[in-house]
Amino acid sequence: MTALAILAVAVLAALGAGILVRRNEGRVRESAPKPAVTDTAAESPRLALLAAAGVVPGRPAVLHFSADWCGPCAAVRRVVSAVVAELATAPAPPLDIEVDIDANPDLARELNVLSLPTTFLFDSTVREMFRISGVPKAVDLRTSLAPLTVSGAAE
Repeated sequence: MTALAILAVAVLAALGAGILVRRNEGRVRESAPKPAVTDTAAESPRLALLAAAGVVPGRPAVLHFSADWCGPCAAVRRVVSAVVAELATAPAPPLDIEVDIDANPDLARELNVLSLPTTFLFDSTVREMFRISGVPKAVDLRTSLAPLTVSGAAE
């Protein structure tokens, strides 16, 4: 009987931990405030890696890391594609950039990507504004991205 009680407590603890971990999944989190990107020596490796991936000054960007073996990454691809298509007529339409984590480990390391899928929203000055772990909700992604697509936003 004691073993059954211990098992029940362990199952409840695991369930509670799972709920706590998953409650933040897919939520858009504001990134720590950082100054606009300048061409300093400290920023140049980051800038070079972002530029090689397609994140360039002048346009906001949605950068999402994926891999062939990542099931949820397909859902992120669909959500991001739909939201970017909706904002295609904005003054500064966002770029949709998908990066394979296996092919670009240096960029993943630079941006501290610890799990897949992970999505970043950059403003037109290549400043990281938001980070999303997991599959974002389309409405949350749209709400966060729309202000970045206004010409001159966050500059």
